[in-house]
Amino acid sequence: MKGYRISIIRHGMTDANENGIYIGSTDMPLSDKGCAELAAKMDEFDYPRVHRVYSSPLKRCTETAEILFPDTEIVLADDMRELNFGEFEGKSVDELVNREDYKAWLGGGRDARPPKGESLEEMTARTFSALHNIIIDMMNTGYTHCALVTHGGIISNLLTGFGLPKYDPKYLNAPCGEGFDLMVTAQMWLNSQAFEILGYCPYNK
Repeated sequence: MKGYRISIIRHGMTDANENGIYIGSTDMPLSDKGCAELAAKMDEFDYPRVHRVYSSPLKRCTETAEILFPDTEIVLADDMRELNFGEFEGKSVDELVNREDYKAWLGGGRDARPPKGESLEEMTARTFSALHNIIIDMMNTGYTHCALVTHGGIISNLLTGFGLPKYDPKYLNAPCGEGFDLMVTAQMWLNSQAFEILGYCPYNK
């Protein structure tokens, strides 16, 4: 049975990442350090040759896609954007730690929502739909290996929720510019809404 491989990769570093600031829907570009780190990773590792790159529409992802996969078609996947942190956007943990609404959000489970933000359940629903559309698009085009550039929280949430085998979530955190290879067949996805986690991406030279 035909398999479809997706290399799912986290965007490069931003100034907010360096400073421990929440950015979800905020459209922040890569930092100079982030760009330099991606260039260094391209020298250190082998990134796959892919037919197409799907990307979150936020700049930090599209810029990463352009660096890591030059001359490859980029298709925006709007619902692969990061969680909307609402009123917590642009703030550090130190700024939020004493707020009661922040404490309630951290302890509230997957249905908890930051003020004016989005819950993990809502994020999971839209990213599942986006991944479904990507897989169907690959099946329709016949593309057997594509990349998806998105956000760290999206990657760990998708792999925890739909990936096989089941791993401890702490092993599914992707460093900037890195991620995982997934494999899915039509039967596996349409019958079980699941994919196989093959291993890490990019690859050692």
